[in-house]
Amino acid sequence: MVAGIIATTPAAFADHSEVTIETASGSGAPGCEDTAEGCYIPNTATIDVGGKVIFSNTDTAAHTFTSGDPTIPETVQVLFDSSLVMAGNTYEWSPTEAGDVPYFCMVHPWMQGLIVVQEAEAEEAMDEHDGEMMDMEGAATATGMLSDGTMVSIWTTTPTKGEMMEINVEFDDAEHVNHDLKVTQNGNTVLDDKGAHHHDGKGAHTTKALSTSDPVNITITFQGYGVDDPKTGPIGEQVVFSNVVPEFGTIAMMVLAVAIISIVAVTAKSRVIPRF
Repeated sequence: MVAGIIATTPAAFADHSEVTIETASGSGAPGCEDTAEGCYIPNTATIDVGGKVIFSNTDTAAHTFTSGDPTIPETVQVLFDSSLVMAGNTYEWSPTEAGDVPYFCMVHPWMQGLIVVQEAEAEEAMDEHDGEMMDMEGAATATGMLSDGTMVSIWTTTPTKGEMMEINVEFDDAEHVNHDLKVTQNGNTVLDDKGAHHHDGKGAHTTKALSTSDPVNITITFQGYGVDDPKTGPIGEQVVFSNVVPEFGTIAMMVLAVAIISIVAVTAKSRVIPRF
């Protein structure tokens, strides 16, 4: 069954107080660097200053989580170094200032990832008098709906060649929301954020630097409400925002209801015209 309502709304909330980064299965051997997911999942993660990054070794081999670029020795271990983390163990780091932090595994240097550290609530422009989000000039906004009636809204910056694109997501009146978010541009994956968790239903995501200024497609896959399993809600449903490029003035949106055990997706497609 497919359920969807299309509207336009300003939605820009940031909530990246904690993020978990996992090692890709089999990353102890070369090859993960050539996949869309990368060697760390998510390969690009966003965290607030003062937040907590949890590095989890879910692989069978031991790995390190070491800040820096392996090709630039003076950057290595400057911010953090976990030393060897055995399979099944974790390491935590809390950033103290904003900026892009590359990291890698010293044992397996083909494993490289990026952490984007932002000021807490950096994307919010909140009107303190009435508590409503102010509209942001030049932003694309659009809203879809899950089959349980939960509104799903996005706010994005303009896709620009050589720059990262910011994507804010809000699940209206929802708590402890789990979802995946994938962004593609011309068939190439620029963000694949799996297992995102937003305790108040609001979160921010950042792509890697874009190779062009062409539109992007954004797919949000709902993975349930709750902290512990079993999670609830229409797990597996997708909300897809296609042709996202604010200056062109149009976002196409479709809702895909996908049963967990089904390989068939039924789609509904409509057009969304953002209001600025």
